[in-house]
Parts: sequence; structure tokens; C-alpha cells
Amino acid sequence: MYGRIRVLLTGLCAVVLLLGLGSSPDAAIAAEDYTYANLSHRSFVGEDLVGASLAAADAREADFEGADLSQTILTKGSFYKAHMPRVNLTESFADRVVFDGADLTNAIVVDAIMTSTSFNEAVIEGADFSGTILDRYQISQMCKRASGTNPVTGVTTRDSLGCR
Repeated sequence: MYGRIRVLLTGLCAVVLLLGLGSSPDAAIAAEDYTYANLSHRSFVGEDLVGASLAAADAREADFEGADLSQTILTKGSFYKAHMPRVNLTESFADRVVFDGADLTNAIVVDAIMTSTSFNEAVIEGADFSGTILDRYQISQMCKRASGTNPVTGVTTRDSLGCR
């Protein structure tokens, strides 16, 4: 039952993000398309990438510090060791994404879908994951190293992950 609900929610959110619901039609059309792009070692510091598609993008060791990636599609992307402090991933869709070794210090990952996504050895100090759908295993692993309070939202990382 849980698996079916997760698949339905994942699919529904993908459709919503693809159609750009909740934003103007012009914003959905104007969004950047980095699908399958090689973005490794590139700099996106402070950039506005709202609604962009980075699906299956290779963004290993890319720099997204302070970038706005809200409402983006990151499915099957690789953000291995990406530099992402203060990144905004609100309402993003990240199914089967690799954030292993990434620096997500003070990131805002609110109301996102991050199923089958890995955060092995990722720095999550001060990151806010409130309302985000994550796999239970990833939550248990992240709770072992969760610390800090997000300076923008005021939410502790442990509280946002529901750590005991």
C-alpha cells in the first residue's frame, strides 16, 4: 500500500512540476533546460534557476552556492560533491538523485520530493527538510549527523527530519 501511494504522489508531483502549475505560463516556458547536460565543475552561484530541469544532469562538483533551484526537476541527476550551501530546493522533485558528499549547509529543502535519493556523507548542517518526502533509511542515516539551525527558516535540521 505504501509503495503505491508513494508512486502516485511521485507521479502527481512530476506532472505538477512539468506543467508549471502554481506559476505563470511564461515562467514555465522560460525555465532553463539542462536535461542530460554535463554541468560538472560549472558555477551557478546565486543564479535563479526556478523551474529548471536538471533531469539526468551530471553536476558533479558544480557550485550552486545561494542558487534558487526551487520547483526544479532533478530526477536521476548527480550532484556528487556539489557545493550547495544556502541553495533553495523548495518544492523540487528529486527522484533517484545522488547528493553524496555534497555540501548542503543551510540549504532549504522544504516541501520537496526526494525519493530513492542518497545523501551519503553530505554536509547537512543547518539544512531544513521540513515537509520533504525522504526514504526512511536516508532519514535514519542523516539523523546520525544532523545538526544546526537554518538561519532563514529558524528550523533545526533534526526537527525538520523528524529525528528522535
